[in-house]
Amino acid sequence: MTDRYTYQVTWSPEDGEFVGLCAEFPSLSWLAATPDEAFSGIRQLVIDCVADMYSMGETAPEPLAERTSVGGF
Repeated sequence: MTDRYTYQVTWSPEDGEFVGLCAEFPSLSWLAATPDEAFSGIRQLVIDCVADMYSMGETAPEPLAERTSVGGF
């Protein structure tokens, strides 16, 4: 399921590195020297986070692409 999440890699001038982000987990990020490392890092962090959530009996967020709209939008 973690492959269905929305990932982004962008340059962070403040950090001087690339930052990997996941829209479904806004509190997580991964800094790295290259875009590929930032992407791999955030993906692995999300995989680990989801595994921890499941082990604690929690439900992981639904991927944005699979959410149904509410209110007719």
